[in-house]
Amino acid sequence: MPFSAELNGPISVLYVEDDEALAALVRKALKRRGHSMTHVTNSADALARIAEGGIDVVALDHTLQGETGMDMLEKLGPRGGRPPVVFVTGSMDARLAVEALKHGADDYVIKDISGEFYDLLIAALEQALERARLKRLRAESERAIREARDRAEALLAEVNHRVANSLALVGSMVRMQASMIVDPAAQHALQETQNRIAAVAGVHRHLYSSAHVNRVEIADYLEHLVKEIGASMSGDRSGISIETSFVPGAVKTDKAVALGVMVSELVTNACKYAYPTDAGGPVRVYSRDDDGKLRVVVEDEGVGWTGVGSIKGTGLGSKILKAMTRTLDAQLVYEPTESGTRVAIVFDAGEQDDADES
Repeated sequence: MPFSAELNGPISVLYVEDDEALAALVRKALKRRGHSMTHVTNSADALARIAEGGIDVVALDHTLQGETGMDMLEKLGPRGGRPPVVFVTGSMDARLAVEALKHGADDYVIKDISGEFYDLLIAALEQALERARLKRLRAESERAIREARDRAEALLAEVNHRVANSLALVGSMVRMQASMIVDPAAQHALQETQNRIAAVAGVHRHLYSSAHVNRVEIADYLEHLVKEIGASMSGDRSGISIETSFVPGAVKTDKAVALGVMVSELVTNACKYAYPTDAGGPVRVYSRDDDGKLRVVVEDEGVGWTGVGSIKGTGLGSKILKAMTRTLDAQLVYEPTESGTRVAIVFDAGEQDDADES
């Protein structure tokens, strides 16, 4: 839509033209539209007037005394930092107009002696100014959106930081409480609670240190989580060694929480029940890419359990595993093995790509 003087008010035009008579006629035409015009005859005066400010748009004639409009375009600099320019030429050669546009002109008008020239020039000036205004508004809007996004991401990172610290504090209080209890069953229950808290806290810790606030790099997260669980249980079962190997990959935050809790439960169970003697043995935790699905495995070489039969302990861990399996939309598979137990968490990690679009 062309610029409307009635809606947006008069505009201030700088006309660079060495023909005094033509400049006077252009001034009259602009005045009829409610616009004002400043006339200069050379690029030096034009640049000085633009530097003073108050010029909305420039009409620049190609043929000037001792120079051309192209020379002035070179001196003006890039678009955006100066008023838009409408190039005026008496030549019908389209190559000249194209060259002017390449040098920074925003539009061009063919100059002739007919009355249509004035109307065409005024329309081009109004439209060039309107395009520049819309471009500036779009740039300002995009900048505001970027700033708002950056503020939101910074705020979310701070929230994740505080949540991680708060959960770490809760975990410390649970550990202190466990150290004051004599009953071994109660100690183990509090230790498992501490591991569950660590699984959730680890997600938030990775979120505030990551460039992506809506996904978690699983390899790094699970590596730290499993080490924390191993350290928390090392006092009870010093003969157990935990081995890890994870492929790179990322999942959305809510799925990372569910996966972390499940791994925490399975590793805790392996450490507690796989090796009933003090001799201990290995507990391996690893992940694989299985035809587009992520497969996270916890296995041991202990007494073995197929997932069927009586459950050791209170049964709370099994309930948590079932709930997290539904949240993750995963399969919890007890796979056959020559010795010990192998449990695989299999789920579709394809949604991780959605995070890259932000």
